[in-house]
Amino acid sequence: METYSTYSEDSLRDELEESLLLQGYTLKDNTFFLSELDRDSKRNAHKLARMDRLAAHINILKKNFSKIEKLTPQLEDIDVSKISPKLIELKGTGNSLSNLFLWWNLVWWSLPYEKAYGRQIRYLVWDDYHNAPIGLIGLQSPILKWKPRDSYLNLESENLDYWVNQSLNAQRLGALPPYNKLLGGKLVASLIVSNELRELFYKKYANRETELLKRKIPSNLLFVTTTGAFGKSSIYNRLKNDEKRLICKKIGDTQGSGTFHIPHSIYEGLIGYLKEKELYTGRYFGSGPSKRIKNIDVALKALGYKKGVDHGIKRSIYLFEMVSNILGVIHQGEEPNWITQEVEQISNHWKSRWALKRVRNAPAEKLIWNKDAYFSEVYCEIEQAEKLLKI
Repeated sequence: METYSTYSEDSLRDELEESLLLQGYTLKDNTFFLSELDRDSKRNAHKLARMDRLAAHINILKKNFSKIEKLTPQLEDIDVSKISPKLIELKGTGNSLSNLFLWWNLVWWSLPYEKAYGRQIRYLVWDDYHNAPIGLIGLQSPILKWKPRDSYLNLESENLDYWVNQSLNAQRLGALPPYNKLLGGKLVASLIVSNELRELFYKKYANRETELLKRKIPSNLLFVTTTGAFGKSSIYNRLKNDEKRLICKKIGDTQGSGTFHIPHSIYEGLIGYLKEKELYTGRYFGSGPSKRIKNIDVALKALGYKKGVDHGIKRSIYLFEMVSNILGVIHQGEEPNWITQEVEQISNHWKSRWALKRVRNAPAEKLIWNKDAYFSEVYCEIEQAEKLLKI
């Protein structure tokens, strides 16, 4: 993709339309829309943005390839009864564990990697027995206004920041191969409500002030939100702990808007265009996802397009409650009644309820994963991404 030194309307339109058509969008009446909404079409719509992210991190991908391949076990070498999960908190960037987290974040998910903003907690879910990564947990500050969440919790606008700052949003949440074949995604999702995660949030953000209103808010992690990539999630639906309590609830659906469908190079061109038109409002605190959406919306409207931030892929929204009386805490001033679950307790339940049964009862084709073939595919993708840098 071109990096714009000038920002002519014609060049921006050409690049934008070419990019969106490649992703499966159709243009009609100055509006882009996906003509097909099956799972494969949705996955294809993310492909260009995903390759864009791979190209931006090509050095990390290549440098860590062999190490990560060695750390990944063959499926048949895993003794499910001896899997020993633990949470490893990641601190800083550029170290070996953070690079491992970023590497898998880039290559494993169909949804393209996005930089995290605000408060962040990152975990590797690690199998101590097999010395291998099971999955990733990537949490960040949620958006301030989100109608499905705010309606479910009956949050009032004047107190939004108070309650939203006592929550996080899971940007990445899932199992890596080959643990995904053992329903490891259910383990990783269940660990969201672990005591260890909640206690880390308390220690990390005690006595912090909010950025906008400069007020101190209790460092309680009351709830966590996340979304299913392509709609309803088989991992989150009916997910229960060993006390048969629902771990998360579907509370609505997104409107199908966002920014993944606008590649970074085109976004930079739109920023240049906004500056020339004196429509740009700057990058400052709050210039995360919400600011990016606004910039794209303003620029595409100026270029004559309608609904430029509507990518058309609705995602199911899930909410994990860390307390059993969430509405009472918010609206009645009740003390939080914490749902207490240690990592070990959650892990033991996952093994007996899902993983061991998967091995015993699943059809043979559900338990097939070829490590060599998978990493060969990843290597080809990295090569393709590297070629983008030379175009």
